[in-house]
Amino acid sequence: MPKDHENIPFLGPVEPSEPQGFSPDQMIRCEECLRANPPTRVICLYCVAPLPLTEASARLRKPVLRPPEKHQLGYNNILLPPDQAISAEVIAEAATLLKLSEENFQEILSHALPLPVARTASREEAELVSQRFQDLGLRSLMLSDLQLGLTENALKRVKSMILEDEYLVMQQSGAAEEVIVSWADVVLILSARLCETRFEVTERMTRKPEKEILDTSEFFRDEAVIDFYTSAHEFTWRVSANGFDFSCLGNEKALVANENIGRLQRLMAAKALNAEVDDSYRRVRNALEFAWAMQPETQSSGWRRERPGKLTVGMATTKSNESQFTRYSRLRYFVTR
Repeated sequence: MPKDHENIPFLGPVEPSEPQGFSPDQMIRCEECLRANPPTRVICLYCVAPLPLTEASARLRKPVLRPPEKHQLGYNNILLPPDQAISAEVIAEAATLLKLSEENFQEILSHALPLPVARTASREEAELVSQRFQDLGLRSLMLSDLQLGLTENALKRVKSMILEDEYLVMQQSGAAEEVIVSWADVVLILSARLCETRFEVTERMTRKPEKEILDTSEFFRDEAVIDFYTSAHEFTWRVSANGFDFSCLGNEKALVANENIGRLQRLMAAKALNAEVDDSYRRVRNALEFAWAMQPETQSSGWRRERPGKLTVGMATTKSNESQFTRYSRLRYFVTR
């Protein structure tokens, strides 16, 4: 009787399932650490230094879109509304470039506003995204955090106001001097709600691989805010519902802070005739998550000894959209200016 393997047909060589790598001649050597990198990279895989550009690598380069660290300068690619219909092929290529789905990219386009599509720690990667957009016929801007005005002292919190017919007098938090601004100089008024979620957990150290959870709690905070800008200052002036003295409303002052801040915004808009009133953040918030996602922060409350041999540790994770709205607020001011 014939053996089973004698009846198996010959299929020839098997094609590799993984893509072929680059040849040694195609690799790009980093001028800083002298290590070889694939020609698709813009920055070095090992030392993050910009890689030299060659004629061959210019066609193969793809952005990695590595986000910057918390305290690191970032570069933002802002997609401008197209002035004509975009083909499905362009949408597919742009989405692949940004590592987004086609549905997500179409959602960004649907708002017809300048919106961020990428934020990276490398200027070279941001410039590459801008160049690829230009090749696809898409209009965009490349703005660093500094160009957006995202500096440490750019945000000024207002704790009280005096509303006159021709001007307003502002008292800043932590400052003794008052600031007087003409209503004619107010150019932009934005509104938003800042949401913060805080999750706390207390664990007991044990000899087991996993700690014993003793207690968990979750807190939610919701606050209405107003940002406004003037032609006389580069600052972001912010009024927060929970930290503002609404005595300037006079007889219109209500008992609820969120109701008061709505009345304050309407009063400011009525006096600042040259200002654009913008409430678009609520509509575009989901689209901002693709490039300016909310980043959770985790902090430890330290070790605590309950009794001899028993140690506990507390951890708190906070997630807020305040940083995201501040970036969007500065972007709207940049576009308006």
